[in-house]
Amino acid sequence: MDTQIIAMGGGGFSMEPDHLLLDRYILDQARSEKPKVCFLPTASGDADGYIERFLRAFENLPCQPTYLSLYRPPHSLESFVLDQDIIYVGGGNTKNLLALWKEWGLDAILYRAWKKGVILAGLSAGSICWFEQGLTDSYPGKISPITCLGFLNGSNCPHYDGEEARRPAYHRYLMDRSIKEGMAADDGVALHYMNGRLERIVSSRKDASAYCLKLKDGRVHEERINPLFLG
Repeated sequence: MDTQIIAMGGGGFSMEPDHLLLDRYILDQARSEKPKVCFLPTASGDADGYIERFLRAFENLPCQPTYLSLYRPPHSLESFVLDQDIIYVGGGNTKNLLALWKEWGLDAILYRAWKKGVILAGLSAGSICWFEQGLTDSYPGKISPITCLGFLNGSNCPHYDGEEARRPAYHRYLMDRSIKEGMAADDGVALHYMNGRLERIVSSRKDASAYCLKLKDGRVHEERINPLFLG
């Protein structure tokens, strides 16, 4: 069974409600013609407005949208998650997301779902969470490395062009080896991993890019990668 993770630097229904190019791309990767899509708004504290925007956007797409609140969990959390075709994780506080998932055992359930073929997707916190490490603004007043689930190797940084502090922070933490080498993505860019390997990079914005960052000879080397434009 192929495994898939689609990690967005930013974009989707919450940032680009006028065209939903990335959201449609995610749906197109499912085996079902009308996939079950479950939104996980944990990082936002299950904000009602965020859930409403998801449902409003996805009810007009070829799918069956629902959401999972850990404040109002289903009777069987594992059965509910494993019954989905796509898990879509929203943005917010990555540290809180990871803590709540671990407390409920959802991290292990999501791993089993991924291995079963359920597509994992998300933006910002919902992108960072799948990697070994990520850059998060969960801590007040600064951008910091955080240890994540480790489904994917290396590190991840979203909003690479949308927040000016992201690039210098990533370079600085790479230089002092506080974070592993990895991938950054501009807003509107999605990194599509198949079986743990980066298979494709797509974008909803013409000028947006992805970046591969490595430490070589004591310096950070940043390779810019042009994605496939979906528009």
